[in-house]
Amino acid sequence: MKSIPLPPTPHTPTPYTGPSAAAVLAQRKQFLNPGLFLYYKQPIMIVEGKMQYVWDDTGKRYLDGLGGIATVSVGHCHPHVLKAINAQNALLQHSTTIYLNPNIGAFAEKLASKLPGDLKVCYFVNSGSEANDLALLMARLYTGNYDVIALRNGYHGGNSSGMAVTGHSNWKFNVPHSFGVHHAIAPYPYRGHFGYDDPDAGRKYADDVKDLIGYATSGKVAGFIAESILGVGGFVEFPQGYLKHAYELVRAAGGICIADEVQTGFGRTGTHYWGFETQGVIPDIVTMAKGIGNGAPLAAVVTTPKIAAVMAQKTHFNTFGGNPVVSAIGQAVLEVIDQEQTQQNCLELGAYILAGLEKLKARHKVIGDVRGKGLMLGIEFVKDRATKTPGREECAQAVENARELGLLLGKGGLWGQTIRFAPPMTITKADADFLLAVLDEAIGAI
Repeated sequence: MKSIPLPPTPHTPTPYTGPSAAAVLAQRKQFLNPGLFLYYKQPIMIVEGKMQYVWDDTGKRYLDGLGGIATVSVGHCHPHVLKAINAQNALLQHSTTIYLNPNIGAFAEKLASKLPGDLKVCYFVNSGSEANDLALLMARLYTGNYDVIALRNGYHGGNSSGMAVTGHSNWKFNVPHSFGVHHAIAPYPYRGHFGYDDPDAGRKYADDVKDLIGYATSGKVAGFIAESILGVGGFVEFPQGYLKHAYELVRAAGGICIADEVQTGFGRTGTHYWGFETQGVIPDIVTMAKGIGNGAPLAAVVTTPKIAAVMAQKTHFNTFGGNPVVSAIGQAVLEVIDQEQTQQNCLELGAYILAGLEKLKARHKVIGDVRGKGLMLGIEFVKDRATKTPGREECAQAVENARELGLLLGKGGLWGQTIRFAPPMTITKADADFLLAVLDEAIGAI
């Protein structure tokens, strides 16, 4: 493969003097969760990051095309976010919500201002898994019903209730919380029964939600939870009308609708601040994590005052949720998104990259589909375009090749056949050109 130069950066990394990657890997194998996985045949050790770039222990620089799976929203070690962290750390690191602190209220007000309708009450937690767990609790308490509908190929977390609604066997155990959860067909135009050429595909896929309510429940449900674009499932964008019809069916059955914005929120889709807005709907509960804290352990559930009232029946408390430091971080992230117009950057560069991916698809038969919105883009690999046999090995090799050329990417899809591109929202056009050139070379070398 021919070398492709990365765009220049003014940042000079600090020389790394710590333990070797081999020593860290051995330590990890001995003392950490054995279920952890690594993307590359030769594990990479990241020791420094600045905006859209990261450096490994050898000093090699990479364009971070995964962003911690859409987690590093405004760039590694963004100066405005760092300033907020350092200032608050020097003042007060922790204070629970049993005391007043100005940070949490200011952050909640700023966050609520970004949401439509009556979504104005914020609960702060520590992860997306925890946020979805709380949202499911709210739905069941508010409606008095138990059954929940989720999507096949969806992902909602690594705790018991999150695994229960996750429709992807690679990420779940058969936990008791799975009882009462029913999975609808994923609205997946490339692989599903109703394709991109069907203008009524959204309603047709939603009909499976109607069927589930009819034969798998008592006719009453607590709620429906779905990512606005499938994340782990391979960055699958739903056909228009899907969430509108699904929400109507669920609400008619007494349920409420939960939008999982863990990967799609905060302007990443470009056209809208929230992924659900691309479908023209307003959910009853929104969960968010990852990009909300730019890598800090911060997540939130936002709902309506009416639904929130049910939680006031008992004391509800989270030791770390909304502590002064993460609240300062969250507010700083929102400020960067506004000041640097990162949503507009996602819109413009996302369209530019997607057009480039379409050209790559025409050049490389191993690409079956390219899709997504803004800076949340998927490239699905196949062994044969006619049969659409998943190209798991081809995808893995493309990711390996890209790493050698200085680009870090993610994988997704049921068979690991899809490249996921979700970089910091601060990337430049030069980065986009580098990405497309690397992908052309990496895929061509398969």
